[in-house]
Amino acid sequence: MNVLITGEVAELVGEPLAVGEQLPHFKLEDENGDKVKTADLVGRITLISVVPDLNTDTCSLQTRHFNQTVDQFGDVQFITVSTNSVEEQRDWCAAEGVKNMRVLSDEQESFGYATNLYLPVQGFDTRAVYIVDAQGTVKYAQIIPEVSEEPDYDDALLALKTLMS
Repeated sequence: MNVLITGEVAELVGEPLAVGEQLPHFKLEDENGDKVKTADLVGRITLISVVPDLNTDTCSLQTRHFNQTVDQFGDVQFITVSTNSVEEQRDWCAAEGVKNMRVLSDEQESFGYATNLYLPVQGFDTRAVYIVDAQGTVKYAQIIPEVSEEPDYDDALLALKTLMS
């Protein structure tokens, strides 16, 4: 599959994870550098916001938007995944006041390859939003066609509310 980066075609490593599929096995790192595996995310409904680089405007907007939404969904786990290093993520969260959601590093590209969201030529994961149920099944997938644009927040949050009801 291809996406656009400011109008230029960029190729993903494969066909992205789709609705109905199980969350694949991957490893991420949390703010302490500890490993977070797929199994650690299963058991609760989870919204996964994937951004290429927290230090860019659109990625910052997306992460801050979901961070402000977390409180409306008490039983839902919100995470942001980016290919930034743990240190970059920690610095960004401190500067932006992001405390409500987990920000996890895919610097090792495990998540990007497992979900086929990785853009090998660019060296980062493409922008996406996933919602998975407590069993780890993908219930919602939004792959943003133009990486420089924000996701459709309303659509994602409506899907989340529907899943919770």
